[in-house]
Amino acid sequence: MTDKNEPHAKEAHKEHAKEHEAEHKAKPENAPKPAKPVKADPVQELVSFLQRKGFVWGPEPEIYGGVAGFYTYGPLGKLLKNNVENMIRKTFGSESFLEVECPIVMERKVWEASGHLAGFSDAIITCSKCNANHRLDHLLGDNPETRHFKEHKQFLDFIKKHKIACPSCGGALKEEIKNHDLMMRTTIGIDTEAYNRPETATTTYLPFLRYVDYFRKKPAFGVFQIGKAFRNEISPRQHVVRGREFTQAEAQFFIKKELKNNFDRFKAVANDELPLWDYKSQEKAEAVKKISLKHALEKKYFKSQAYAWAINLAYKFFKNIGIPDSHIRMRQHFPDEKAFYADDAWDVEVKTKSFGWVEMCGVHDRTDYDLTQHAKFSGTELKSFDEESKEKYIPHVLEIAFGSDRPTFAILDNFYDQKAVDEGKTTLKIPYQMSPIPVSVFPLMKKPELVKVAMAIFQDLRKDMVCSYDETGAIGRRYLRAAEAGTAYCITVDYETLEGEETVTLRDRDTEKQVRVKTSELKDVIRKLLAGEKKFEGI
Repeated sequence: MTDKNEPHAKEAHKEHAKEHEAEHKAKPENAPKPAKPVKADPVQELVSFLQRKGFVWGPEPEIYGGVAGFYTYGPLGKLLKNNVENMIRKTFGSESFLEVECPIVMERKVWEASGHLAGFSDAIITCSKCNANHRLDHLLGDNPETRHFKEHKQFLDFIKKHKIACPSCGGALKEEIKNHDLMMRTTIGIDTEAYNRPETATTTYLPFLRYVDYFRKKPAFGVFQIGKAFRNEISPRQHVVRGREFTQAEAQFFIKKELKNNFDRFKAVANDELPLWDYKSQEKAEAVKKISLKHALEKKYFKSQAYAWAINLAYKFFKNIGIPDSHIRMRQHFPDEKAFYADDAWDVEVKTKSFGWVEMCGVHDRTDYDLTQHAKFSGTELKSFDEESKEKYIPHVLEIAFGSDRPTFAILDNFYDQKAVDEGKTTLKIPYQMSPIPVSVFPLMKKPELVKVAMAIFQDLRKDMVCSYDETGAIGRRYLRAAEAGTAYCITVDYETLEGEETVTLRDRDTEKQVRVKTSELKDVIRKLLAGEKKFEGI
């Protein structure tokens, strides 16, 4: 394997130089200078790129004008989202969580038991001029003064005091706040009232007795579910970050209460450090602190070893998908912010270019609330059995709740480089292990002898990994297309490939460096590169 001084990269640069020279000659000497372009909205630039390249389309259905909160993942977007969901499976699987799939629609009684029918709503306020509805929390933003408000009158007094107007038209807001129900109602059969699930967690709890049998009455076990959920948002914004239909991925860890502070798995992660932002630091506007789980327990940031372990597992997922450490923080809920059933509650937040810090995951100690509620409403005892003490007990539940849409958006947002787009270079430096299409195969030119070998390599690689084949256009153009798709490596078959050693050019997306690799070693080299077992510089 030898470095060939990037011959195909040079050819690509020559092509761009020729195009630039031709464009320059075509302009008259006295031509007026073009008007300075108006700087586009960076969020719209990203959305336009995602649509153009086949990542995310919508709002859907586009041909009917579109409805906010519904999106289609195009071919590249779906491949990336699949990679995110497979990393969820890998992360939870590493701790012996097993995946389940439960129904999306459940009868009314289930949602009465869970508390969703009574309390799953958003506070909204309406403009008196244009009648636009606005979510109260979106209107006021993350305002420390309003964070602890409970009564509608407090919010209305604040709006009046600060003369907050309608963001849509500037009109006055009505002096009334209403609760908007987020549940999506449907009907089973002729007249059975039912609802689309607003999260996967509730449906995950219902087969609890089946879990107890399957896991042989173990005092601690975990399951997770990846699937669709629905929320009737009043005015969904922020692209796929907040949709009416979305994919959730939630893990539930059932554990006997007495084991939460005598948890064997905690020992292996006790010294792991996390970027923690406790609620007292938030009140004082202090910086995020990176401290060990062991130290965090001593400072009483967390109430149990098992919960600290769950927080760490959530953090690992975002590290596994390649989010930079500087763009992750763990934010503790304020005491009056926590759900009434939550003993511990922290969020994983990721910094985005488009929307700033965005909540990506919630980790909650739900105690025995859910199992107790469903036992009460169903009339079925939901308990496990301790073989040693010969006593029945209701386990506590530790929940790691996030979706695959927001992490997918976070990857695209963090690694889309508008400056690179303007320069006509690499635009999407997605972490290699998350690349939608990790490998592309090109013949240097569309010549039968080169196409034959390139196609054979492509057919062999696609048996083991997602890859693409492209023979259309100049080689430089094909490198750029692959880079915009986030493709990690490009393989080029040239005339040297047809010679004795049968080598191809392997090109690294981010550095644009190239090396020769034997075709017989190609699959193993790429596999090790994607797995992080080998560095490109070491080939």
